[in-house]
Amino acid sequence: MKSMIQKAVRRAAVAVCLLALPVAVHAQTWQAFLSGLNEVPANASTAIGFSTITLTGNSLSLFESWTGLTTIPTGAHIHCCVPIGTNTAVVIPFGGFPAATSGTYTNTFDLSTTGVYTPGFLTANGGSASAAQATLIAGLNAGLAYANIHNSTAPGGEIRGQFGLVTPEPSSIALIAVGLMAVGVGSRRRRNSRTA
Repeated sequence: MKSMIQKAVRRAAVAVCLLALPVAVHAQTWQAFLSGLNEVPANASTAIGFSTITLTGNSLSLFESWTGLTTIPTGAHIHCCVPIGTNTAVVIPFGGFPAATSGTYTNTFDLSTTGVYTPGFLTANGGSASAAQATLIAGLNAGLAYANIHNSTAPGGEIRGQFGLVTPEPSSIALIAVGLMAVGVGSRRRRNSRTA
């Protein structure tokens, strides 16, 4: 009876691990710290910001916060795909961005639709949302994408930050599975040591 319970625990642990793998691999997150020093050319703005984007399937969720802009924003965007220190055209504009010198903005973009991308980026990538999405994701993974906030004081952008991939931490499900596997291995070792 005891060995049947141990086998069931081991099987459950393996199943949980297998179920947890797609969750851990499926979502990707990138973050950027925005400042005037990151703009090209750099400026002396004391404003700062932080941007986080998370890709889950075709949904790109954005959270951006900023403080200290010299004037209200006239636009905010994701740009891609160029090395640090280079400017390029807008990929995804942040529609409905607040007219505030400090604040937060959240939005979710469906990358499988052509309307998310600027016409120029879409055309440069074959006119399809799937090609534009693939280019953007490759650019994000390679560190070739950035976010910035524009205003009348700095039409080219007052603050900017290059996106970097965040290494995901193990999910709690995976940790539980590892713990269950350890319990199973420990039980097996105790049983083997008693029979030896």
